[in-house]
Amino acid sequence: MFNFTTQLPLSLYIHIPWCVRKCPYCDFNSHQIRNELPEKDYIAALFADLEQDLPKVWGRSVRSIFIGGGTPSLFSPDAIDELLSGIRARLPLIANAEITLEANPGTVDSTRFVGFRQAGINRLSIGIQSFNDNALIKLGRIHGRSEAITAIEAAKLAGFNSINLDLMFALPAQSLEFALKDLETAVSYHPDHISWYQLTIEQNTLFYHQKPVHLPNDDLQWRMQTAGQLYLAEQGYQQYEISAYAKPRQQCQHNLNYWKFGDYLGIGAGAHAKITDATGITRLTKSRHPYNYIQNSQANISNITKLTPEETSLEFMINALRLLEGFTEQDFIENTGLNLAYIEKPLQQAYTKGWLIKHNERIYPTETGVRFLDDLLSLFVS
Repeated sequence: MFNFTTQLPLSLYIHIPWCVRKCPYCDFNSHQIRNELPEKDYIAALFADLEQDLPKVWGRSVRSIFIGGGTPSLFSPDAIDELLSGIRARLPLIANAEITLEANPGTVDSTRFVGFRQAGINRLSIGIQSFNDNALIKLGRIHGRSEAITAIEAAKLAGFNSINLDLMFALPAQSLEFALKDLETAVSYHPDHISWYQLTIEQNTLFYHQKPVHLPNDDLQWRMQTAGQLYLAEQGYQQYEISAYAKPRQQCQHNLNYWKFGDYLGIGAGAHAKITDATGITRLTKSRHPYNYIQNSQANISNITKLTPEETSLEFMINALRLLEGFTEQDFIENTGLNLAYIEKPLQQAYTKGWLIKHNERIYPTETGVRFLDDLLSLFVS
């Protein structure tokens, strides 16, 4: 059924689930700190988790590491150093592997950034969200504009050359002017990467359940998006994914591996993994609650799913169509182990609707396809 002819790239995701305070728009697996962070116990559980998964990837090297959350920058530099040292002792990393740490303003200072750099972190993703104090208050963030700017400057002084700034638009009561002002402020610090994405209200959030949130209407949201895309392009940032913009050759390699349907290990509370072998693709999910995860570190897999061919082809499309460069037919064959029969009919439907185009062997979404991505993807649901 599956016929894999090449070994897929492998990455490692590490989830650190604690935050100072849960943001009302956040639907990630994050938990407010109640007591002292159990750094030692959690790192020990991460190592036990990793060792449990190692037999699934024997002989394969890791191309990138991403430490996400939660707020990983709450962990001390010594803890991050212990974590990365333990990973290197258990897994081979390629030379100059991209190693990213998510950091939030208000949880870092220059000394902390220097420590992260010395521990082996070579890329930072700083969760700014906005430079507007009123917007940050509405979003429930623990930092303000001044803390955001201080964090960026401290990261640069610590020697980080690869920095992503995380921003949102279509915020409550936000105008087009203020959305673009956030981008202008971010660009003024010359980061090599900017993540700029639309705020959406997910069901598993405080905004959805308790607070009426008045977002800009669809027309204004679209004007924000197109104006922001134009501005970033003028400033030398290439949009390579729905919400990702980078200077030349500065795309996030870890996220590219997701979108190109590569493999990844996932360790930590609530982490997910995707592992490919000759029999197909296996999805693993780890226990969500951090204290259950620590206490059951030898048995923390909460779910194992073997993807069917139909699920595999759909998941490939969900990821590949986030990339503006799209994919080739050979990419589909190599990364899914399937033949083109699984997507030929929906591809033709998408061409007819003007949602996809094929040029120089690459299949990619049109501007309309990007705007109506959910409708496009629905064509590939069996």
